[in-house]
Amino acid sequence: MPAARGTSRSASARPKRAKIPVVPAREAYPVPIVLVSGKEDFFASKATSLIKQTLVTEDPELEVTELAASGYAAGELSSYVSPSLFLEPRLVLIDGAESCTDAFITDAISYLEAPINETTLVIRHRGGQRGKKLLDAIRSAPQGIAIEVSCEPLKANELVDFVMGEFKAERRRIVPAAAQQLVAAFNADLAELASACSQLMTLSDDVITEELIDKYYGGRVETTGFKIADAAIAGRVREALALARHGFATGIHPVPIVAACANKLRTMAKVSDLRGTDAQLASQIGGAPWMIGQARRELRGWDDRSLARAIQLVAETDHRVKGGSKDAEFAVERMLRMIATRQL
Repeated sequence: MPAARGTSRSASARPKRAKIPVVPAREAYPVPIVLVSGKEDFFASKATSLIKQTLVTEDPELEVTELAASGYAAGELSSYVSPSLFLEPRLVLIDGAESCTDAFITDAISYLEAPINETTLVIRHRGGQRGKKLLDAIRSAPQGIAIEVSCEPLKANELVDFVMGEFKAERRRIVPAAAQQLVAAFNADLAELASACSQLMTLSDDVITEELIDKYYGGRVETTGFKIADAAIAGRVREALALARHGFATGIHPVPIVAACANKLRTMAKVSDLRGTDAQLASQIGGAPWMIGQARRELRGWDDRSLARAIQLVAETDHRVKGGSKDAEFAVERMLRMIATRQL
């Protein structure tokens, strides 16, 4: 028993390896081994580009090699990480480690024991249990050997902060309401959202406002608002509420939803007592013929009284979502429910 206790004290006295640093994509930097983990390829691409740019700045003769881990054959790694004849620095990019071969796991773990100077090995792993032994080995590497770049997908409520961060990184400003509008327009694709941020920075040197978003991307925001309005006016209450709640979760502001409802109801009111073809009415009141035709079809089930009450309700809701209520989203849901069920 004393020997066992002595063994325990000896084991506890051994220095523990520190966990490797975990950094966001925009703070990635070169070290011998970089683990780029997570499903969001936009972040992974950003991190890889930043590492490459840093290395090229240090030495324009950087030699870059790209390999697919899924087709890796034993011994390949050593041929790409070894110093060249002229000792140029090397960047080796390994993609798809989540579906790697056993040979890659073996060779990569072996390489961890003695990384080569002037070589940076970037391993991309999108998630899952495949390659876990390798991930554990990287994450327990000695200090200074490795870092992990976290590339997890953003949640819907994190997208506005992402937009604000993109502008802050470039020492630019965007007002929060404008950031919300931008998210409403590009919430399905993070790369598109980031591209829109970059484009806005080239379009104006001033603070990015709601007016600028409306000018360049308002159509995309309105598209979502009109889908919600279409469902409510057609009486599809569940669909209208589901679309609205999804819109709120992905960053759409209540204002464009109310505006879309107002626009459609006003068009319906304009055409309700008119006669003629869609083209004739379009030239008379403005708008495209297809919009006139849609408004006429949507009038089925509506009378003058319900239409007037709906327009009044939308006007009241517009006031609420622009500061007249503490819960703008609730005000919009109430409006949609009343329009869809004709409880006016």
